[in-house]
Amino acid sequence: MKRTHLPLNGMRVFDAAARHLSFTRAADELAVTPAAVGQQIRALEDTLGVVLFRRTTRGLELTPEAEAGLGALRGGFLQFEEAVRAMQAGQSSKSLTIAAPRDLTEKWLMPRLAAIAAADPDLRFVLIAADELVDFTEANLDLAIRWGEGPGEHQGEALESDGMVTVAAANASGEAAIAWPGAPAAEGGTALVRVADAGLAIDAAASGLGRATVPHLLAAHDLETGRIVQIGDAVPSQLGYWLVAPLPQWRQQKVRALVEMLGR
Repeated sequence: MKRTHLPLNGMRVFDAAARHLSFTRAADELAVTPAAVGQQIRALEDTLGVVLFRRTTRGLELTPEAEAGLGALRGGFLQFEEAVRAMQAGQSSKSLTIAAPRDLTEKWLMPRLAAIAAADPDLRFVLIAADELVDFTEANLDLAIRWGEGPGEHQGEALESDGMVTVAAANASGEAAIAWPGAPAAEGGTALVRVADAGLAIDAAASGLGRATVPHLLAAHDLETGRIVQIGDAVPSQLGYWLVAPLPQWRQQKVRALVEMLGR
């Protein structure tokens, strides 16, 4: 019989009925009716072509055919349990692999991971720089952070943000724009410098090279410390940072815990 055709549910019912020698008590264990147990046993007998139980004046008895296979069946169930425990072992792992844009990692992610690790010293993080969403299977990722309008093909949760802000050094003069890929079009002014990402745009602004319009999430720490100042109000943006993962990773307990901590 092919593995895909194994009557596993019927075998589970058979195991319970064989332990109790009672369809009623097996039904109680499995949270079904005695009639459902009897139906499963009859279907299993039809599939296997053997009789598994006989009713006698003393009650239910196993046939020799049933006894011959019962030990191997129970050994198989124990191996199934071991396999499940092995597959679930990663749930208790303290190692998490995260992919995120370089500037977000430097400006926002690493300080938060440091605070999370301080509360749980056993945690270990592997950080991968990725401006584009990478292959979760190939990179063995647990979680990724992406910039966009949504989680795309994965499960996801948005990081709260005030949108885009324009920043400059406190003593900066002039309105030269600092350009970076993905920056909103400047309203007037000339780009004095072009940089690779929003994090470098913030650093360029702090150095007095002009004004940069960047995600508030990235600029928040430098604004709080006075390294840069905000010019005007924040502007809502359709784009934002998203915590994303395929559904199997998203369901993992350690990933859900990390998402909750990062989203605070």
